[in-house]
Amino acid sequence: MSETPWWQQAVIYQIYPKSFNDTDGDGIGDLQGVINKMDYLKELGIDAIWLCPIYQSPQVDNGYDITDYRTVDLRYGNNQDLERLIHVAHQYDIKIIMDMVANHTSDQCQWFKESKLSRNNYFSDWYIWRDPKIDGSEPNNWGSNFGGSAWTYVPDRKQYYLHYYAPGQPDLNWENPRVREAIYDMMRYWKAHGVDGWRMDVVTSISKDQRFLNNANPQKLPFIVANQNNGPRLHEFLQEMHKEVLEPFSMMSVGESPDSTANTAYQLVDPKRKELDMVFTFEHMHVDRKKGGMNGRWDVQAFDLIELKHILASWQNKLDGRGWNALYFENHDRARTPSRWGNDKKYRYESSTAFATVLHGLKGTPFIYQGEEIGMTNPNFQLEDYEDIELKSDYKKYVDEYKTITKTDFLKAAHKISRDNARTPMQWDASRNSGFTTGKPWFKLNPNYSKINVKNDLKSHKSVFHYYQYLIRLRHENTILTEGTFELILPEHPQVFAYLRQEKNKKWLIFANLSDQNIVNPLTNFCLEEKQVIVSNYVHPDWEKLVPYQAAIIMLT
Repeated sequence: MSETPWWQQAVIYQIYPKSFNDTDGDGIGDLQGVINKMDYLKELGIDAIWLCPIYQSPQVDNGYDITDYRTVDLRYGNNQDLERLIHVAHQYDIKIIMDMVANHTSDQCQWFKESKLSRNNYFSDWYIWRDPKIDGSEPNNWGSNFGGSAWTYVPDRKQYYLHYYAPGQPDLNWENPRVREAIYDMMRYWKAHGVDGWRMDVVTSISKDQRFLNNANPQKLPFIVANQNNGPRLHEFLQEMHKEVLEPFSMMSVGESPDSTANTAYQLVDPKRKELDMVFTFEHMHVDRKKGGMNGRWDVQAFDLIELKHILASWQNKLDGRGWNALYFENHDRARTPSRWGNDKKYRYESSTAFATVLHGLKGTPFIYQGEEIGMTNPNFQLEDYEDIELKSDYKKYVDEYKTITKTDFLKAAHKISRDNARTPMQWDASRNSGFTTGKPWFKLNPNYSKINVKNDLKSHKSVFHYYQYLIRLRHENTILTEGTFELILPEHPQVFAYLRQEKNKKWLIFANLSDQNIVNPLTNFCLEEKQVIVSNYVHPDWEKLVPYQAAIIMLT
């Protein structure tokens, strides 16, 4: 019988280094800052750290535009600092997962600088170039995720290059075997320096349909963002990567997979297919987005709990026996859960811990994003305070050009779902700049840091940290959470998320009232006082009713 992979029993903590902890006073978090917080992370109980990109980069998209995959950006330190971080983490029995951006590089990468010079040098076909149409316009109507065309013209080549994101992020040509080998060799390089696994940025975009046909355009828009994932050779490329690097070097992999559904994800994560270990789905993160809206993520609607339950249950059931779930609500691209789906004012502790309870009780590997474990919230900035390239480009596109959303409604949506909500500096204490830096922070802090911070939370009788710490310990000590079956109950209840986990003769009920209302407990046949309460975010709860954001795990047998 094969040994259970370490990542199936792990809880992984994501660090956005730029905003985590600054030790040299330049206002930007650094690798030494991560090292200095290793005791804190060990106390929380996590098993691995996922580091967002720390490679050399002009920071057009906060490091997801890489100039050199083998060199640490001076903002964060140097290669020796990273090697020391890996060594220290391993001494704490914490693994290191690096962020790999293999769909695109920076336009300042030497590969691209050479590629754009001519059509007949070594790097000419390392990127995706196409001739203009007869009238000189773009090869097709493909749009960039950051606004405008996905094509930019280079006079030296008299051609356009493809970029699914900013013009400063040209897409690599994975059809070229030399490109693939360069990526694999980079992965081997970091394995040799002790890296344990990879989070792969938009990895399902690496294969392009070589016909480069126009996207359907019923609304007659200038450019259309569509059909960017799951290209014809995707599985072939991932199987090659698995064979070349992941399997021989026992490296864990979790891929960002925007268009994956529960019905298709097994094609990426079924161990028999030898591709990836896990994927991050976006499906459950769209339950507060209007379907078919003109303004993409900015068309915000009320949080739909019933849809969230159905999506997460579908992933639990359809990957059962043929894949493993990556579990998350927050990351560097997602807003803070208490502000987005909960109540970050009156019930911040309760809503933080309620959502944590339902997520950590599921089968899969939970991911915690920095600050989530103390219940950090969205900052509610003004438009001029935001930094994110996506927000700025979408404002120009939807408010200024298309005029499909007002400035007021755009800002209201940004307060709910902007990526920058998760990127404010980590809140360590109530001192100046919250203990993040002695200098000027690269990005504004959330003004509530004097109240919400690690130091305060650790001594609070309502400590989000200690609740997360206990959830992590439960996963480490109880195989029912990693191996037990899953059964959704009350699937249509508008306020309660409840399910059963069962392993042999052991059965747990996991539930939360994900609303700010007092409701009659629909689970009274389960929630009898003589049952053993494993964890509850309320002390001495009244099981006849559920108060706002009440959550618990109860042993039934």
